[in-house]
Amino acid sequence: MQTLDQSRIEAFAGLIAVEAGAAVNAALVNIGDRLGLYRAMADSQPVTAAELAARTSTHERYVREWLNAQAAGSFVTYDAADDTYVLPAEHAFVLADETSPVAMAGIYSAVTAVIESREQVAERFLTGDGLGWHEHHHDLFHGTERAFGALYRMHLLSDWLPAIDGLVEKLERGATVADVGCGHGASAIMMAQAFPNSTFTGFDVHAESIETARRRAAEAGVEDRVTFEVADAVAYAGTYDVVAFFDALHDLGDPVGAARRARAALAPDGICVVVEPFACDSIEDNLTPIGRYFYGISTLVCTPGSLSQPGRAGLGTQAGEARLRDVLVDGGFGTVRRVAETPFNLVLEARGQSIVS
Repeated sequence: MQTLDQSRIEAFAGLIAVEAGAAVNAALVNIGDRLGLYRAMADSQPVTAAELAARTSTHERYVREWLNAQAAGSFVTYDAADDTYVLPAEHAFVLADETSPVAMAGIYSAVTAVIESREQVAERFLTGDGLGWHEHHHDLFHGTERAFGALYRMHLLSDWLPAIDGLVEKLERGATVADVGCGHGASAIMMAQAFPNSTFTGFDVHAESIETARRRAAEAGVEDRVTFEVADAVAYAGTYDVVAFFDALHDLGDPVGAARRARAALAPDGICVVVEPFACDSIEDNLTPIGRYFYGISTLVCTPGSLSQPGRAGLGTQAGEARLRDVLVDGGFGTVRRVAETPFNLVLEARGQSIVS
């Protein structure tokens, strides 16, 4: 009979308690974000539950329980002497400022939306079928836009594009750019604002996202140079100086086919830009807090999404550089190199003689 280590049992039970609290807190952060509770605490001054409720037109009894949960999770601090709560300035920068380069409240909209799909995903475990992006709660689309938007604001213009030889100069002179799998169009709009001589076309199979992207372009005042079309990653039209996949290649049912289409769509001196979630090539090296999040999202969203499309590649969110390189080479690119990375992203550049599709 196996002898159990009591200390390991107790340690794991403690971990379960932490994990359950974190899971519940995902919903609480989403509530705080939706109702403006964090924004109402953004001055980082002490506030009572009654004062916060008054500021946000909410009920004090609910707000007090929410605040206590936030304090227990170290999202806010609590002063027992004054019965007040504070959202530290550093936390406000992450949770209450949507323009912050590290704004992360939106990620909880995506997380809670994904949790709502758990029954559908569990069914796919048994059938092997896919679950399309469009089948998820709409908060996934908006939460993804917000979360990725923060990363792009921090890195796209200052780090990623300059890391690719000649790309910024090409965009400054005036280039045609395809953003494949564009979602709500955050990356295309950001580039259009920075490079007024270039034109951008975003493609996505999700019609609702394309409608949102068009509204975003109009709001940003760049609709004359940014257009969005409903199109598959293997079948869009046109010739481009740059084809980009921003956190999209791994989601596709046929990533090799998408790479092949990108190569065919590129001008002879064109550049393919691929931004993907950060991953090492071996599973054991991805067993980190960030890797854990990405594997979870891959299980619930990205892999089912790929399996719902023709090709059913199921590349997964933690594909890693070697597998991504294989996809691009199999798609016909002659050279692929990593040009940048962050704890959350890999950035690859692919080049090769253009071919006829």
